[in-house]
Amino acid sequence: MIRFTVITITYNAEKVLERTLQSVLHQTYEGVEHLIIDGASKDGTIAMAEAYKQQSDASENGHKVIIKSEPDHGIYDAMNKGLSQAYGDYVVYMNAGDFFPQDDTLEQIVHRCKLTEYPSEALPGVLYGNTNIVDNEGRFLHPRRLQPPAHLTWRSFRHGMLVCHQAFYARTDIAKNLQYNTHYRFSADVDWCIRVMHETERMGLPLYNINMVVANYTEEGETTRHHQESLRERYRVMASHYGQISTFFMHCWFVVRSVISR
Repeated sequence: MIRFTVITITYNAEKVLERTLQSVLHQTYEGVEHLIIDGASKDGTIAMAEAYKQQSDASENGHKVIIKSEPDHGIYDAMNKGLSQAYGDYVVYMNAGDFFPQDDTLEQIVHRCKLTEYPSEALPGVLYGNTNIVDNEGRFLHPRRLQPPAHLTWRSFRHGMLVCHQAFYARTDIAKNLQYNTHYRFSADVDWCIRVMHETERMGLPLYNINMVVANYTEEGETTRHHQESLRERYRVMASHYGQISTFFMHCWFVVRSVISR
């Protein structure tokens, strides 16, 4: 059976965490490991996670739930902690406030990607899908503006982060060797996705378009609150992968595109 490791990063997240936990709990697919990596929350986050673990343990279709709470050095340090403990075939980050759109999302992914037909060493390096944006109450706002291309490569992100982090399923054996660069404060996820795709291509493995919405992403977050800093850092990430000249001209096009779309 193909197994998924879902990693949820939390810190004082009691207001938005419940919908994330319930969306994992109600996944009909059995092969799920859920790692909750908490940064020593001071609110009711841990109590909520512990109650969820008990609920999952008692469920007929319960998943393996592991909770770890301790101080960290930021979200990407926490993501690395989760990555080091992941044992599924694929790893995906579904952070506090984000959630699966349907109870059978993971089941559909296995089905659509025909994952059971692959020998383990030939499994796609990346599975990727679409994302909907929700508000802080979990209500649908709109589809994510940037849409995944039909055929994704590591070069695709020259045009922006075309796949949301929560809709990016990386093969765990590849991902574990490519930890998040914690020198970045806001864009280590962009850098990580590019490196995972690059390694996938080097290994001659496919990147599979799931062709469905696989994540509901809560718009408010660190990147949203620090928009300008995030954009500057993302520019540096892209320049490190695609070169200064290419990145400069691509960002000139981004400016033109934003003016045209108004």
